[in-house]
Amino acid sequence: MVRRKRRTLRSVYLALLLMFLYLPILVMICLSFNQSVSRAEWTGFTFDWYKKLASDARILSALKVTLSVAAMATVLSTVIGTLAAIGMHSMKKGWSNLLTNVAYLPMTTPDIVTGVSLMLMFVFLQWPLSKWTMLCAHVAFDTPYVLFSILPRLRQMNPNLYEAALDLGCRPTPALFKVILPEILPGVVTGALLAFTMSLDDFVISYFTSNTDQNLSMIVYSAAKLGVEPTMYALSTIMFLVILALLLVINRRSKLEEI
Repeated sequence: MVRRKRRTLRSVYLALLLMFLYLPILVMICLSFNQSVSRAEWTGFTFDWYKKLASDARILSALKVTLSVAAMATVLSTVIGTLAAIGMHSMKKGWSNLLTNVAYLPMTTPDIVTGVSLMLMFVFLQWPLSKWTMLCAHVAFDTPYVLFSILPRLRQMNPNLYEAALDLGCRPTPALFKVILPEILPGVVTGALLAFTMSLDDFVISYFTSNTDQNLSMIVYSAAKLGVEPTMYALSTIMFLVILALLLVINRRSKLEEI
């Protein structure tokens, strides 16, 4: 009897928690298909707001900035994070632990602190805020996610494989590509997907490190200040579904790596 009550309470608690988290998103998705501009009434099902997104020059421009910055940041952060992970793994334990703790800082520091700090750095260096300063900022906060996706794979790898390749006459650089990279490739792919996801929906850091170049998150924020149009519901729905799909892929890959 007591166990049944506990199970019932756990089920009710979980249902309330999921409702609190996802009911607003579900409402937003439903409103993106509503014919009426008003949020107070449902007048019929339509795809008009999604069609208007394709003809909105400002949104298309923001989409181009978002995808280009996310793609370039993913490539750069993946290369930097992979090399950093290999270097840290080969260091002595003391130095490796120190650098690991330092690498955690961008992940634990509030976004607004990171954004303001990077903005002040760019101003100090007299770099005009643009798409490229936004890119540098995205690389800065994406790299730790790649780094910590690869380090566990390196720890699981047999260190004798690399040494055996060197003993057999393989040079360090070819050994890196033929021995180490194939072993850590699942972690590299997972880190790259995670970096792309983080870059895709970033708002706070992008807001402080860019000027006229806006990504999709900044467009949604600007529209919310003036009054949210149904096209913003459609845009937010697309962003949510894309990010959800990427997260599902990342979680799936993480489970496969554990098997």
